[in-house]
Amino acid sequence: MELFNSIFYFLIVIGVLVFIHEFGHFIAARLTGMRAEVFALGIGYRLFGYNKINGFTFGKLSDEVELGDNTDYRICAFPIGGYVKVAGMIDESMDKEFLSKEPMPYEYRAKPVWKRMIVITAGVIMNFLLAFLIFYFLTLIKGKTITDTTKIGYIAQVSPARNSELRAGDKIISINNHTVNNWDDIQAKLYFETLGEALTILVDRNGENKIITIPKDKVGDLTERSFGLFPEGMIPELNDVVADKPASVCGLQKGDIITEFNGSKIINSQQLTDLIRENAGKLSQIKWTRSSNEMNCQITPSPDSTIGIILSAKYTGPTKEIKYNVISAIPKAGYDMYHFGIELFFKTIGKIIKGDVAFKKAIGGPIKIAQASAQSAEGGVYTFLGFIALLSISLAVINILPFPALDGGHLMMLIYEGIVRKPVPYKVQVVLQNVGFALLLAFMIFVVYNDIISIK
Repeated sequence: MELFNSIFYFLIVIGVLVFIHEFGHFIAARLTGMRAEVFALGIGYRLFGYNKINGFTFGKLSDEVELGDNTDYRICAFPIGGYVKVAGMIDESMDKEFLSKEPMPYEYRAKPVWKRMIVITAGVIMNFLLAFLIFYFLTLIKGKTITDTTKIGYIAQVSPARNSELRAGDKIISINNHTVNNWDDIQAKLYFETLGEALTILVDRNGENKIITIPKDKVGDLTERSFGLFPEGMIPELNDVVADKPASVCGLQKGDIITEFNGSKIINSQQLTDLIRENAGKLSQIKWTRSSNEMNCQITPSPDSTIGIILSAKYTGPTKEIKYNVISAIPKAGYDMYHFGIELFFKTIGKIIKGDVAFKKAIGGPIKIAQASAQSAEGGVYTFLGFIALLSISLAVINILPFPALDGGHLMMLIYEGIVRKPVPYKVQVVLQNVGFALLLAFMIFVVYNDIISIK
């Protein structure tokens, strides 16, 4: 089921992002008078599709079919991308037959540079627009709920924080000389602003200030796992119970609040996970509440350290609610899009270059994206939409990089043409495209291999 969910949500995420990106190229080509011969979701062999000449058909189109101004909308065999084939353009199809003919008015190569720039950048613009609209929607609907505490409630057993001098009950005052006012500030500092750096944390412990330093090699790889800190006020609520597992046999149900395990009062979902792991295969006592009624049962966690529950962390501590209207949501959505998307992307690249973050752990391929897609979907529709927005930004930023075979590579050739008043020779364009695709293919093989060996 977990594999099915990962594949299902991966296809949804990739389908949405590819459709939006390619639709940008498609609509820009049509609006600038170019022929868009193919609009494809997926790459490789044409499984089925539709055009006004042939209607709905399966398999490859006959070479004798003349579409004219019509477009063949198709689904292809490998759902890992997509493309729009614009007449008169050297793209991933490597169709070069048109080079031996005179340019036609409807072809890409016959249009002025500024129109071609619009077509090339339209996909990236659409991805940024999608991300902005999602952030805007989430800001408008949800607002922002601030976890208004800096007090540590629990530290995970297996985590970088557990190996430090931090203790439950500490109130964090600052991280690397930056004052924190709430738990949201703490997360931003740990997972975004100080990513890969050594930490100097000032805490208030029983009324006395204490400075705690954590060397870079002891911080751990926060691109892969949690630092291990949880705020005071987090309680574990059952999001789902797996049938025929120890929890369901005990009678636990969705919505129950687990309050005690083997005599330990539960104050955090990670604490419960740690206790279950410590008592794998051992007869244990579990207590929970349901609609103010206290219940208990003897339970034996499976050897794989599970009891068949899916937990969600319910925060019961102090919060601050910030609401936004249709106007104030605009700059907030723009800030979130830049800070959590664009800025973080380039900051991560910088950390990789400096060696602060391991390349193979910071870069994920289709398997990691599939896993993250399923995990975000488990968090609810808002979390899933937020994940799509962040991935859409990453796709846009990567595509606009000045690299052959990417949109940014095409854009650089157009900038060159605009400056020197003549296009890059077509033979050079073909070589650049071939080299670019070869490097991209090698990179994809690497990230897929990296995904496979990192599966746990």
